[in-house]
Amino acid sequence: MSIGSVNGFSPFAAGLIRPEGPQVGQQAGLQTGQQLGQQTGGIQTPFAPQVMPGIGEAKGPGFGERVAGAVDNLAQAQNTASQRARDFEMGLETDLASVMIDQQISSLGFQFALNVRNKALGAYRDIINMPV
Repeated sequence: MSIGSVNGFSPFAAGLIRPEGPQVGQQAGLQTGQQLGQQTGGIQTPFAPQVMPGIGEAKGPGFGERVAGAVDNLAQAQNTASQRARDFEMGLETDLASVMIDQQISSLGFQFALNVRNKALGAYRDIINMPV
């Protein structure tokens, strides 16, 4: 097994990583991996990362949209739980187990949101208090 492959899989053979050679129009100050290896006693530098087409492009909702969606889902779960509890108290709902499950879902969602808020606030305070 070579260093470049793990369990028979080689990123070079799969075409995921291509070693880069000197390019046409390369600046005179830049050195190739072989030149740098000769100067450092055979130590090779890692290859430059390759950008694959279609990878790294932003698709789907952004962070703000995801947070807003999570808050909306939490509000909907709380509204559902309170409505089901009201219905049970008035006799319109007879399944106590499902009412309690909705209450727990609402409670856990709120606790999770509160913990996320506390972690974000703590990270903000850490960043603000960093010396410049």
